[in-house]
Amino acid sequence: MADKPSRALVLYGDGLARFVSPTHTHLHSFATRACCGFLALPNSPPSENEDARIVREFSELLDASEAYENMVGREFVGDKSQEMHVVPTVPERFNGMKAAIITNNSSLSSLGSRLGLNVLHWNKLNLSLLATELLKLLGFQEGKTLETNQFDLIFVHVGADEKINDLKDIEFITHLVGELMHMAQPESDIGSRLHMSIIMSYGATLDDDNSIFVVSDAKLKINNELSLLFPRQSYTMKGGKPNKNIRHYSPMLVGQWQNAVTRKDMVEEFSFRDFIEHGGNLVIPADRFLHEVAFKLWKAPKYGA
Repeated sequence: MADKPSRALVLYGDGLARFVSPTHTHLHSFATRACCGFLALPNSPPSENEDARIVREFSELLDASEAYENMVGREFVGDKSQEMHVVPTVPERFNGMKAAIITNNSSLSSLGSRLGLNVLHWNKLNLSLLATELLKLLGFQEGKTLETNQFDLIFVHVGADEKINDLKDIEFITHLVGELMHMAQPESDIGSRLHMSIIMSYGATLDDDNSIFVVSDAKLKINNELSLLFPRQSYTMKGGKPNKNIRHYSPMLVGQWQNAVTRKDMVEEFSFRDFIEHGGNLVIPADRFLHEVAFKLWKAPKYGA
């Protein structure tokens, strides 16, 4: 734990995990410094469209599934009569945390606004100096940490097939990662205060995903008499009971780095196989992600301790 609150940047490649290749060297370099693992998602509802999936999965990252349920009833299926849940905002839940999201997706912008996130648009940012501008919004300028900052946390959402600053989706993210890592060297003031996360999801699942990207063998046959003694991974439990609405394949890949704060594991590539063999974070539910980040920002108590 740092002696001062961190400021967090989350780069979210929505549906881009499939496209990470050996040529994306900045992503792999980040993974070698980071603590890497997985974020488990709930099962996908039947006949879910792509826009609903994007909102649902991001709402899990914010531990705000109630807000997603509101939008499903009122926007995605047009049921204006659905009862609206009162959903507390992110600042209300996390000690006034000032958070923002940058995205081109209008539904995600709507969700962010409902949850108290400031919505920033790409056309309002200087894309040629994006790394510098993002750090400035977090209160880092000219290699130093300022006493005041506009935001404590910024999500940068990039979806598949998006083109930003003449770079397509995964290429844009890996280029941005390279610039940020150059500016946040371990010996720098920024490196000690910036908590940086990279999340890559698989997007809509494919037919063979449940045999390739598996984090837990849910089909393991266990002798009934011994089943109570068989240990369960914590992500499969909720409220002390087995969580039946959890997907055991195609999780989000997540790497987190802050100099002298996060652990460093043995991962050498930003890939599912390397994470599952050498990652230090194993699997946690996606809805615990924001709680973990907020703790680093001194905006939440350590959960589960």
